[in-house]
Amino acid sequence: MNRPEIHVEVAPELTLFVPHARRHGATALATDGVSTLGHVVESLGVPLTEVGSLVVDGRQVPVSHIPAAGESVTVRAVERPQRIPGAPLRFLLDVHLGTLARRLRLLGVDTAYESTDIGDPALAARSAAEQRVMLSRDRGLLRRRELWAGAFVYSTSPDDQLRDVLDRFAPELRPWTRCTACNGLLRTATKDEVADQLKHGTQASYDVFAQCRECGRAYWKGAHHEQLEAIVERALAEFAGER
Repeated sequence: MNRPEIHVEVAPELTLFVPHARRHGATALATDGVSTLGHVVESLGVPLTEVGSLVVDGRQVPVSHIPAAGESVTVRAVERPQRIPGAPLRFLLDVHLGTLARRLRLLGVDTAYESTDIGDPALAARSAAEQRVMLSRDRGLLRRRELWAGAFVYSTSPDDQLRDVLDRFAPELRPWTRCTACNGLLRTATKDEVADQLKHGTQASYDVFAQCRECGRAYWKGAHHEQLEAIVERALAEFAGER
């Protein structure tokens, strides 16, 4: 016997998660009278972190809604900028997003990063314990229920990744205030305080330094400063205004 069906239409921004055969128009899905709508959406491949709202026959419903036969469901993407209530906006990135982590820190955004693969359960537990938004391209990780909050990183390009995160979450930008290596806060330092980290040429050429309060790493406007400054200037020009 055929089971009753519902019809699900996914926002265009979310169709990349859906199998190709189901990307055009509404998809007919069988219901069992038990599974929640959230479970149904995830069965299509869409992480709930990417869902802004679920609309059934014109009314918004929670993910716990049990769909009934004949219902028409619209899956909407998150609205931007996305607000995360309950804690200051902070991020946690998995092992595959090291460049994005360094760029967010460069802009002064509180960004934790796991440089080794500690596994999905440990990442999700850290997200919950520290109330950090988990950023990842791993859909399985983003489906873990213990996550405090999460978001899929859509691009493999660091430039596009940074632009997407800044557009989605609109974090406060405070460039040059965090250590790109460990996320600690920077302080102004004298040349003598960081002398043990300087080569002779650096000692002779630079007089302005900063040092991480956590790991002690020294910073100055060295050979790569122009490249870093370009990243900062682009971000400020596009995202530092009122949202």
